[in-house]
Amino acid sequence: DLLVVAMMVGVCSVMGLPWFVAATVLSITHVNSSLQVEAVSSAPGEQPRFLGIREQRVTGLMIFVLMGCSVFLTSLLKFIPMPVLYGIFLDMGVSSLRGMQFFDRLKLFAMPVKHQPDLIYLRHVPLRKVHLFTTIQLLCLVLLWVIKETRFAIIVPMLVLALVFVRKVMDFWFSKRELSFLDDLMPEGKKKK
Repeated sequence: DLLVVAMMVGVCSVMGLPWFVAATVLSITHVNSSLQVEAVSSAPGEQPRFLGIREQRVTGLMIFVLMGCSVFLTSLLKFIPMPVLYGIFLDMGVSSLRGMQFFDRLKLFAMPVKHQPDLIYLRHVPLRKVHLFTTIQLLCLVLLWVIKETRFAIIVPMLVLALVFVRKVMDFWFSKRELSFLDDLMPEGKKKK
């Protein structure tokens, strides 16, 4: 797959065409479900055991074949009401929020301590620091969104760059250990401790 994408990017570059990589919204969910390499549940203290790799490309192939066929089905597709399409896209957007650490931390604001899930960062970082980190992220997101809707929207890329400096300022409020749990490059599912 990556070889085909690399070749297409090269061809598009030479021909002056925009780069386009066809992927469905739920492709990450599909990858997570079809490429399980470790046991999901194991006894406390026991390392998850390697299960192997299950990979198949039939689903992806069928998705792209059906997407291609949709061009020929426009006479039928026009009968699908727009609210149905909006509902499908809303569902796809909401379902993609599951498993995102930022969204999980947002839900913690409305969740009593005794009902909070056993997340790795909640074991090692005080809850008030988790809330502070989430609040800073939320304020940055709201600021970007508000500015994007004004006539100053052209500076949004510079503000995205400024987020790097906001992250560096967080080094003064959080220890390196806390930041490694709250904002590490390694996803939650890959952490061992």
